[in-house]
Amino acid sequence: MAPQLTGAPGSAAAAGGASAALKPQFHHYHHHRLPARHHHHPSLLSKLAFWSVCSLSLLLAFLLLSPSSSSSPASRATDSPRRSLHASPATASYGGAAWEKKVRASARVRRANGGRAGLSVLVTGAAGFVGCHAAAALRRRGDGVLGLDNFNDYYDPALKRGRAALLARAGVYVVDGDIADADLLAKLFDVVPFTHVLHLAAQAGVRHALVDPMSYVRANVAGLVALLEAARAADPQPAIVWASSSSVYGLNSHVPFSEHDRTDRPASLYAATKKAGEEIAHVYNHIYGLSLTALRFFTVYGPWGRPDMAYFFFTRDILAGRPITVYESSGGGAHQTTISRDFTYIDDIVKGCIGALDTAGKSTGSGGKKRGPAPFRTYNLGNTSPVPVTQLVDLLEKMLKVKAERRIVKMPRNGDVPYTHANISLAQRELGYRPSTDLQTGLKKFVRWYLEYYNPELAVKQKQHGSSSGKASRGRNGSTSSAR
Repeated sequence: MAPQLTGAPGSAAAAGGASAALKPQFHHYHHHRLPARHHHHPSLLSKLAFWSVCSLSLLLAFLLLSPSSSSSPASRATDSPRRSLHASPATASYGGAAWEKKVRASARVRRANGGRAGLSVLVTGAAGFVGCHAAAALRRRGDGVLGLDNFNDYYDPALKRGRAALLARAGVYVVDGDIADADLLAKLFDVVPFTHVLHLAAQAGVRHALVDPMSYVRANVAGLVALLEAARAADPQPAIVWASSSSVYGLNSHVPFSEHDRTDRPASLYAATKKAGEEIAHVYNHIYGLSLTALRFFTVYGPWGRPDMAYFFFTRDILAGRPITVYESSGGGAHQTTISRDFTYIDDIVKGCIGALDTAGKSTGSGGKKRGPAPFRTYNLGNTSPVPVTQLVDLLEKMLKVKAERRIVKMPRNGDVPYTHANISLAQRELGYRPSTDLQTGLKKFVRWYLEYYNPELAVKQKQHGSSSGKASRGRNGSTSSAR
């Protein structure tokens, strides 16, 4: 049985990082004839020189921006911001009989699920937050699971390695490689006839795009295209479920957010790359018959989470005695409102991912050609209960037993939006998706994990304090009650 990812890390070293189809709105630009110029045409030689310069410039730009540039990882890391999607030089080492044996063993189906054949799933971003939980859940029910992750340094790689260590103990091998490595992807699809792909690898976060915008293009656009290219050429073609984002709703003011709402006004580069991914996915479904399901996640939280998320760094800073910044937005005129999020617990998100995998119809392509219509779906996965960030801080103060020093400031123009709220009726109807974890319950599980992972001494003290409080309560009331 795969270990649950909601407890203490144990001996592990601390690993890294939707069916209503949306119709794209196209803008047609009409070309107008320019008035004739009264001068002589340039010579043929001049034309050739002009187009030669243009071609060379485009080639040079392509080589400079290409993720497969011949520049060394060390030189790329030097030129890029501190946090990036650059992987270690070791990621290029794959292949060989021993490597292929590990890949096949990890992807082999252990047992059938509820009378149906088990799945063989490639999980990209398997050492990431959602990826490790989803991979572990699939393994627990007997599916074959192979992970892929480049363990980049967007946040502490040690945390990603810790997640990968948990998966390794469960029998899931995480290949150390990049999603944009076409040769590696071709090799994986050649070694294993995957039935499904759960594509979770991405450059996450809204604000980091202000620092390293190209990392979003490389991972969320180029990486997605590389995966789709490998999948459409595979035999058999797998069904693909992939992570889009609630960020695609951007400046949409209609709440709750529905899959039918407009998504053509992104507020961040991250959102724009995820929206671009949805349009690219439609192309591969239309031309090559790939079965594609996009899942729009709403503010996922829980144990083994991402350190760049507010609930995570609020916990860290409150315990360290540092002030925390809570944003408020203008609600019109002098009215100010605090930011609210549709916080969704990781276990509920994983159930949605597995529901999407189980209901994904087959791809219909063969030999790179479409043989018939294939499913193309989009779903919201949220909790349908937006909570003000101030209330999140209230809960953290209570659970950590530390008062936070709050700095309330106006939300800057950094790509964040003031409010998210998911309409999940489509996912409920077609995936059987029913989130069941409220913020207090889920946050309590996160805090317990955080303390055991980062501050075990404090975790022991709080556990002892809770035990003594429970005894006193039983002495007064004769019973105890658990928070739900």
